[in-house]
Amino acid sequence: MLFLNQHTERNSPLDASDADTLSVEAAREVERFLRHREDHEETPLVSLLGLAREIGVHSIYLKDEGHRLGLGSFKALGGSYAVIRLVLEESTRRLGRAIDISELHLPEVMAVAREMTVSCATDGNHGRSVAQGAKLVGAKCAIFVHSGVSNERIAAIADFGAQMIRVDGNYDDSVAEASRVAAEKGWITVSDTSWPGYERIPGLVMQGYTALLSEALRQLPELPTHVFVQAGVGGVAAAVAGHFSVLLSDNRPFFTVVEPSRAACLFESARAGHPVKVDHGRSTVMAMLECYEPSLVAWRILSRAADAFMTVDDDDAISVMKRLVNPSDGDPAVVAGESGGVGLAALLRVASDQTSRGKIGLGRNARVFLINTEGATDPRLYEEFVGATPAQVTARNRAFRPRPPL
Repeated sequence: MLFLNQHTERNSPLDASDADTLSVEAAREVERFLRHREDHEETPLVSLLGLAREIGVHSIYLKDEGHRLGLGSFKALGGSYAVIRLVLEESTRRLGRAIDISELHLPEVMAVAREMTVSCATDGNHGRSVAQGAKLVGAKCAIFVHSGVSNERIAAIADFGAQMIRVDGNYDDSVAEASRVAAEKGWITVSDTSWPGYERIPGLVMQGYTALLSEALRQLPELPTHVFVQAGVGGVAAAVAGHFSVLLSDNRPFFTVVEPSRAACLFESARAGHPVKVDHGRSTVMAMLECYEPSLVAWRILSRAADAFMTVDDDDAISVMKRLVNPSDGDPAVVAGESGGVGLAALLRVASDQTSRGKIGLGRNARVFLINTEGATDPRLYEEFVGATPAQVTARNRAFRPRPPL
């Protein structure tokens, strides 16, 4: 399903606070922080020229976040960045002078961090990022996981030394419980979703995501005309759409938000014209996107900076995982988790329907930008869906020789 954004504030400037969060200056600061990470490398931008020819567009570029900071997901940019920022801010307050990222491992700063406990609810990837950030600075960490989170993802978070707390119900139930316990115990909630009165920290998480777009804009040969980004609560979609809006204003690309049809809180919010919580039904395989209530900050940005909202089905997500393993002629294989290739799934749905193509102006000169938001963050499930292990796909790519452009 495709729905064009009809909100009265579409194309209006972002709120001043959101524009500041997603500004060029803020994005530069995120990258400065990243340069202090030993494991930081820019993730690759993959050209899918064969697929572009197949569906009748000029180009398709995929930013592959499956290589990000050892966590295999764009989420690595958000939670850990927010944790580090919070530790530096608390150290500045306690020590009575401005503490910079270059001083993060001073004994007096680490002493402050040891007295802090950060916590969050997660479907898997955000919790790993928060736990990784806590380990980097020496803070304590508690992560709440709902009943749908796989044992493999729980183990991956626990490897960073986090206390794991299981919650009956779905993601929204775990968010509520994490917030309640944190308030009771004096922990700092580092959530990637926001609610009334709680916006600044989710804003920092979103700010961290701008690094992937800063990298992509350096790597792209031309600015994109069309962008498809998947969404759960909407954080990365809002970060990308909002940053494009700040950078390019009226010249920004046509932006489509993509969600699972079984958890389409932003799609339904767009149709209603205000934030909507959708009912929880049958779970989706797109586990990292299974959210039933949008982040208020994300909705505020997307209601202005998104042009369309659409949904895809579980079969679409699995089909794209397989397609990326067995790509079009001349394209490299890409390891995408069950939520990673959802933007591409949406592009293929639109490209196959002339009415949808017309609605968003997807013509032969379209330059499309996508994000593979995660690699095989659950390797067992990945092999079950695609019939190959991530290592086998990687080995296949070592022998890959791309076909030169015409």
